Amino acid sequence: MRPAPTILHLDMDAFFAAAEQAAKPSLRGKPVVVGGLGPRGVVATASYEARRFGVHSAMPMAQARRLAPNAAYLVPRFSLYRAVSDQVMELLRRLSPLVEPLSLDEAFVDLEAGGAAGDAVTARATGERLRGDILAATGLTGSVGLAGSKMLAKIASEQAKPDGLVLIEPGTERELLGPMSVRILPGVGPAMGEHLRRAGMTTVADLAEAGEDELVRLLGKAHGVSLHRMALGYDDRPVVAERDAKSVSVEDTFDVDLHDRVRVRTEVERLADRCVRRLRGAGRSGRTVVLKVRRYDFSTLTRSETLRGPTDDPAVVREAAARLLDAVDTTGGVRLLGVGVTGLADYTQEDLFAQAAAEEEARTGGGTEADEVAPDPAEPAHSVPGPDASAGHESAGPEERRWMAGQDVRHAEFGAGWVQGSGLGRVTVRFEEPGSAPGRVRTFRTDDPALEPADPLPLVPGAPEVRSA
Repeated sequence: MRPAPTILHLDMDAFFAAAEQAAKPSLRGKPVVVGGLGPRGVVATASYEARRFGVHSAMPMAQARRLAPNAAYLVPRFSLYRAVSDQVMELLRRLSPLVEPLSLDEAFVDLEAGGAAGDAVTARATGERLRGDILAATGLTGSVGLAGSKMLAKIASEQAKPDGLVLIEPGTERELLGPMSVRILPGVGPAMGEHLRRAGMTTVADLAEAGEDELVRLLGKAHGVSLHRMALGYDDRPVVAERDAKSVSVEDTFDVDLHDRVRVRTEVERLADRCVRRLRGAGRSGRTVVLKVRRYDFSTLTRSETLRGPTDDPAVVREAAARLLDAVDTTGGVRLLGVGVTGLADYTQEDLFAQAAAEEEARTGGGTEADEVAPDPAEPAHSVPGPDASAGHESAGPEERRWMAGQDVRHAEFGAGWVQGSGLGRVTVRFEEPGSAPGRVRTFRTDDPALEPADPLPLVPGAPEVRSA
């Protein structure tokens, strides 16, 4: 524990939904839900207006629609969220070399390491200045927690939401934590919380009073000792600048169970290509390919194959994933597929399978990777849940066009806008931009040649242009 509150935790407020409201003036102050729009989709983020109806992250989208039928339901635009996140992280790195990102919208900062703060007064001033800088650069708000440890800084930022700052003075930890639920402590999930409740412990004060020996008896030595220390307010974990990813993976949930074995294999190959694009985007390679299959009865199988050396070759990953699929029974139907790569490295080792595949492709005149891989406008990132808006549909012919709610578009005559909805051969577009007044709505044929997909516009004029991945 530090004698001064120089560990800062930033958590952007309802990040995905807030970015959508900033980009779409007609949605400001209204309930917005971002996530997978299919029958099996889940909520990624809900705006505070939607949360008043009981909608929250990880909730099934069908349940969210029942709770808030009049909310705007949009697919995620990760290229925009990543661009805004980069702006925020750059502001944090100006404060200190020790910035520990947890996700696109959350990070710890060691203010002492950067000389940005040394006591409560300078820490509070730095936190308030940071909030103002984020608002000016992105148009979005973030909540800041300041404390002498990472655990308490995160608790403080949660108390500060939305759009606030809470500083916990060192020495007040036990008084603050005492009446809180045991679930506030890191690592205490529903199962452990219920176990502790049955033992008569529901608050952090109960844990502190029970003592270390009793918690070790209930939970074992490792969990019991660490939980007792946290209940007393002790947390010595440092802010770590580099959090090395252990794996890269992608997955899709399908609106309708897949029964056609050829279709299942095609989807696995498509996921393998997406996974490699993310792998290359991170400048990494991997040695172990992992296949995840969730079947019709919700049973989940995971299979893996370790290659001779690290690779970022799409042909190698596709072939390995296909071999893994051959060993899985999908007769009853498949509701989810995933492909991942683990054992990450910063280099690649030439693989004979890749050479053979390339030679065969050259011999037969096969298409390039760019020809084979369709753009994925809703690809997930980090520990955020992947949307299924683009999953579960048969391949469309070249004359068909698919428009998704929230998607950026540009019309030759009316300019920039976003898709409000589509169906029956029609697509409805609202033409407005960040900073404009709420725009007008127009409807077009889905194949209107004047209407094209577009990259997201910056939320603040003068910010770097956003490019879709």
